[in-house]
Amino acid sequence: MREYFKRQIQLWGEETQLSLVDKKVAVIGCGGLGSSVGIALGSSGVGEIYLVDFDRVSFHNIHRQIAFKTEDEGRYKSQVLAELIQSRSPYVKALAFTESFSDFKKRPLHYDLILDCTDNLQSRAEIDEFSKEIGVPWIYTSVEEFNGQLCFFEKSGFESFKITQRTPAGIAAPIVMFMASFEANMALRYLAGLPVKKDTLFYLYFDSDGELNVQKFKMPH
Repeated sequence: MREYFKRQIQLWGEETQLSLVDKKVAVIGCGGLGSSVGIALGSSGVGEIYLVDFDRVSFHNIHRQIAFKTEDEGRYKSQVLAELIQSRSPYVKALAFTESFSDFKKRPLHYDLILDCTDNLQSRAEIDEFSKEIGVPWIYTSVEEFNGQLCFFEKSGFESFKITQRTPAGIAAPIVMFMASFEANMALRYLAGLPVKKDTLFYLYFDSDGELNVQKFKMPH
């Protein structure tokens, strides 16, 4: 284990690295964001990762959902991702749940953090409501075109967002991995006991000159 996580141990010490073994997270959605988030947290040594998604791999998913290969078409995303995570790190338990979040949340499981990797506002509103009920924070992340949003929700709520049935526009593959890395880093810092900026919405976008901008908005409690 020391050799596998050598560079992270150099970053924050063996005690912090060992503490991650006892951490449990729920990743809701195993598509573009969930693939990258799951791989990142599994590779970092988070002890148990619950992967929730009832969807199957479609051919058009593969270009931006890095856990999947063409031969995975038709398989459950959560199961493929769980296999990949465990094949990369023998120190992690990845469990697949081929069901909706509505069904998953009824299970008598305990976790330290919920990671939103869904693609619709209705699911995020449900995650927010459930997180408040059980007192577990969650991280919201979304991507569209070349832009992304992220917020670590603890005290503030998702009701500030207008819940609609709007279908997202096109998405460039790299921005999905970019925002997933941001989400995974935020999660890892929190799980490792490092400071994170909570209840603040980060909006990342490219302006007309191609410059990456980051705006921050304090969310109401």
